[in-house]
Amino acid sequence: MAKTKDVREAVESEISFDPLVDAINITVKNINGEVALNGTVPSYPQYVEAAAAAQRVAGVKNVHNHLEVALPPGDYRDDPTLTTTANNALELNITVPDGVEATARNGNLTLTGTVTYGSERAAAELTVAALTGVRNIKNDIQIRNDADPVDVTLNVQDALDRYALIPDDSDVVVDTNGNTVTLNGHVRTWAEHDAVVDAAWMAVGVYDVRDDLYITG
Repeated sequence: MAKTKDVREAVESEISFDPLVDAINITVKNINGEVALNGTVPSYPQYVEAAAAAQRVAGVKNVHNHLEVALPPGDYRDDPTLTTTANNALELNITVPDGVEATARNGNLTLTGTVTYGSERAAAELTVAALTGVRNIKNDIQIRNDADPVDVTLNVQDALDRYALIPDDSDVVVDTNGNTVTLNGHVRTWAEHDAVVDAAWMAVGVYDVRDDLYITG
């Protein structure tokens, strides 16, 4: 019980300490390292940052982000305005390929289109994440390229071997089915977890990444 309380209190302290998060309406629950965030935040970047703050705490194995974005009245944008703003931002970002589009519905953005690399998919989401009026993002962008699926496992494993945050004795296993990668094994922290997943997405030929990693905490 003490450990459960310690993790919850540590998460609460970390979120309150983070200057990018208004924690006044956030509540935290913890059961054996499974942390749930409930309540409201005033922007989508705070929704993302609150989860990131929780993941930084030792003993946290998973974060269930149930926060809702309750926009202040001055930050509300109607769907046509937000759609236009998001598409203008995507068009101005040189790292986002042509053909990626955003559609807004009640402040929720859906991204569609086709890109060549996972990094381009991530760049599109990052481009619109901080726009005023965004409540959430659904990234439906597809990845397509001419890479041979046979090379996917080698490409991902090489990427993992290059990343400094991934220890040499890591037991992470890469399984591939066509252009879909499944990651299994243990990582010590969320920083290691994110490094593994990011490395997999960066590899040429990867269309989808399934995350079955276990965080030991």
